[in-house]
Amino acid sequence: SRRHKLYREELNLTSPAAPLSLQPEASWLQFHLGISRDGLYPRSSPTINRLLRDMRDFPTVSADYSQDEKALLGACDCSQIVKPSGVHLKLVLRFQDFGKAMFKPMRQKREEETPEDFFYFVDFQRHNAEIAAFHLDRILDFRRVPPTVGRLINVTKEILEVTKNEILQSVFFVSPASNVCFFAKCPYMCKTEYAVCGNPHLLEGSLSAFLPSLNLAPRLSIPNPWIRSYSFDGKEEWEVNPLYCNTVREIYPYSNGNRLLNIIDMAIFDFLIGNMDRHHYEMFTKFGDDGFLLHLDNARGFGRHSHDETSILAPLSQCCIIKRTTLLRLQLLAEPEYQLSDVMRESLLQDRLAPVLTEPHLLALDRRLQLILKAVRKCIDTYGEAKVVANDTTQPEAPASDRVKLTT
Repeated sequence: SRRHKLYREELNLTSPAAPLSLQPEASWLQFHLGISRDGLYPRSSPTINRLLRDMRDFPTVSADYSQDEKALLGACDCSQIVKPSGVHLKLVLRFQDFGKAMFKPMRQKREEETPEDFFYFVDFQRHNAEIAAFHLDRILDFRRVPPTVGRLINVTKEILEVTKNEILQSVFFVSPASNVCFFAKCPYMCKTEYAVCGNPHLLEGSLSAFLPSLNLAPRLSIPNPWIRSYSFDGKEEWEVNPLYCNTVREIYPYSNGNRLLNIIDMAIFDFLIGNMDRHHYEMFTKFGDDGFLLHLDNARGFGRHSHDETSILAPLSQCCIIKRTTLLRLQLLAEPEYQLSDVMRESLLQDRLAPVLTEPHLLALDRRLQLILKAVRKCIDTYGEAKVVANDTTQPEAPASDRVKLTT
């Protein structure tokens, strides 16, 4: 606190810098303008690579808690928050171009697997899982994960000395090893023993680009029909009823359109990364009921490379339907010359924190991909290809009028 006070006093002695103006060519703004009903960004978008570079290199100008931590403290409207937990520390960092990103610090080393005795809802959140999930989502051509990049943050200069949040200032301390640490301020699991620490100041983490504000691009948050039981002994209907999908198909909007197919895309994605914690999904209201589902909050993926949680594939195995475009992409990535692990390895080398995933996690992707294709083959053998493979290859490109509009 004394260090921070001295820093503020020193800052006030200097003449204030000229106010910055919003630049229309800012990468985060171009990212927002490029959102369409086809995905968060176009294929091969140069804007995304520029945005990743800016998030990695731009200095931070402010730091604050995220909305769910604020909800726990009673400092914001909780109506827009899906499930404020506060268990896992994350911060909102702002940059000089008015862009902002969600920072999730390293809590677990890459070579550490989630213990077998951990329930999915008390698992660690992993910064490298957020990074890898973005790359995998782009390789699968879903384009539903916000751009995410790894970065080394100086927690003193880039968080403590730029935050105006006194609560955040108060949770910084120096550890017995002389490392600068901080922790979350919330009702539970927010003590010094759950802190994250620099070495002594540098801490690696993931930065995920923010989506347009809810005022400009409203979103719906919808419970996943295949939500898991968040208790130690309960089970949901889909876990005990193999015909559960018949019930889902009778309920709007799963009774027609692409919503069910998009749920199955999401299940395939989650199975590949090993994420069991998809309790809700979000979508932009502008694109209607057939809009794509956002694949947010992937930090509980890539926890156990030695285990394949096939229950995540329940939407696919119970409904026995898949988009043709999704199936074609999966089949391509199963070919030796385009093997998923090789494509992921090459893609992740672009990140400054490479290697982002250990080799066992990369090889697990190939193994899980084969299990997905096996499940599809079983469905085709039972019901025939015409009923299992949904033809979505003739959909027209979204018109310009369907792009997210940002207005003042």
